[in-house]
Amino acid sequence: MKIFKHIFLDLDRTLWDFEENSRQELESIFKKFKLHQLGISLSNEFIKIYKSINEECWALYRLNKLSKEDLRSVRFLKTLEYFGISDHILAEQIGQEYVNNSAKRTILIEGCHELLIYLKNKYQLHIITNGFQEVQVEKMSNSKLTPYFEKMITSESAGFKKPRKEIFSYSLKLTGAKLSESVMIGDDLQTDIKGAINIGMKSIYFNPNRKNHSFNVLADVQNLLEIKSIL
Repeated sequence: MKIFKHIFLDLDRTLWDFEENSRQELESIFKKFKLHQLGISLSNEFIKIYKSINEECWALYRLNKLSKEDLRSVRFLKTLEYFGISDHILAEQIGQEYVNNSAKRTILIEGCHELLIYLKNKYQLHIITNGFQEVQVEKMSNSKLTPYFEKMITSESAGFKKPRKEIFSYSLKLTGAKLSESVMIGDDLQTDIKGAINIGMKSIYFNPNRKNHSFNVLADVQNLLEIKSIL
């Protein structure tokens, strides 16, 4: 007997292939801004350092210790400084280039469309994301994901970021979903899964790298298409 009616999904790294899309855009930036001429010899090294710093900056953003505007340039400023380059203007230019173009990339996690077609026929689908409103809208549009979803809830529109209970409460109210009839699907234990658990929502952990964890989830899947046998 089907008990669920609403499925909430994360976007980045769950449906939209953030790692590959970001890597391609950073490769493009490395070439466009001729970073090798500034002393950064390898694009892979630039990307590796940026990814580490970006994660630190996003952690600060989730704690409201870094603004959206500052995050966009600070992550590149710190990356450039790591390589001995102190150039605020260049960091801002690269930051704007990244924001403008990364959302135009359309690589999705394997099985994404097939899963969404399956779920769309059975449930109401919604996105809950900590990503920036205008960027996430563009990602979904360019990747042809928009038609699958009834609502997209961003941390900006809700006023709270995952894993806060408030963004999940806001999402339930906005969609008219009951907690007992809802499931959260996401790739991040600390935002998607912990957030769902905090409010008492069932969750499915998309875990392609098979990370060990002790969270109580409805299911732990390595491939998106495994979800078809669960929902």
